[in-house]
Amino acid sequence: MLDEPLDLTFAPVTNPAPRRLSPAQIDQYNALGFVQPFTAYRPAEIDGVRAYADRLIADMGEAGGYGINCYQARLGGLWDIATHPVILDHVEDILGPDIVCWASAILSKRPQGSRKVPWHQDAAFWRLSPARTVTVWLAIDDADAENSAMRFIPGTHRQGALPIQATGAEAVFHQETAGADAMGTPFVNALKAGQFSMHADMLVHGSDVNRSTRRRCGLTLRYCPPEVRVTDPDWARGVEAIICRGEDPTGHWTHHPRPDNDDIRATSSPHVIGNN
Repeated sequence: MLDEPLDLTFAPVTNPAPRRLSPAQIDQYNALGFVQPFTAYRPAEIDGVRAYADRLIADMGEAGGYGINCYQARLGGLWDIATHPVILDHVEDILGPDIVCWASAILSKRPQGSRKVPWHQDAAFWRLSPARTVTVWLAIDDADAENSAMRFIPGTHRQGALPIQATGAEAVFHQETAGADAMGTPFVNALKAGQFSMHADMLVHGSDVNRSTRRRCGLTLRYCPPEVRVTDPDWARGVEAIICRGEDPTGHWTHHPRPDNDDIRATSSPHVIGNN
């Protein structure tokens, strides 16, 4: 049982002096619910990130075939990516100077047949309130329409919690936003490896089956300001947060310092959250 009702309304960003984003980009985030592309890693650098992700996927075996969820406080390499200063500079322009990373996921869509991710609103599945999470989607491989890049339905983040319906067995999970196909023309979140996007937690999004001959692998990072709180004590036990920048004056979050471990076989995930 939840301790309190969820506030799933969107709060427009007001930032008169952004560090990285232009005023037009902040206006776009407010109006459309996303903004992209930005570069975090140069080609040689993202090659190293890809090799690291490939190692984690290989070490996980079948369990790592699609998603490696919520190891940001348990693996040093993921901790380093979550605290990357270029990523945090962009996130700060939306969230402010105090930034919590509470979840992450390496999501790898295999070529020729991986399941689709149905249209959904992330925050409707979470036990966080208010809905202020910004998701960074970092491209580990090039992502485009051919290999099933994520798609956004612009403006849907401002509509609150939308009705849901059951979906088919071909989907990663079995609920989807009802009537999403009538909500507008989807935007394909095409990114080159090393680039990232940012989107609001109530934005309707999803991705198709990857029918191409190329893998599509990315890393999601979930950031929120400290005033966001987990509303379900059971759910809270599976959240391991990093205070990436600034501080937590609320005391809601337990900070996890950089772990010495970087062997995924020597630890486990505390929780499994979300797909994109």
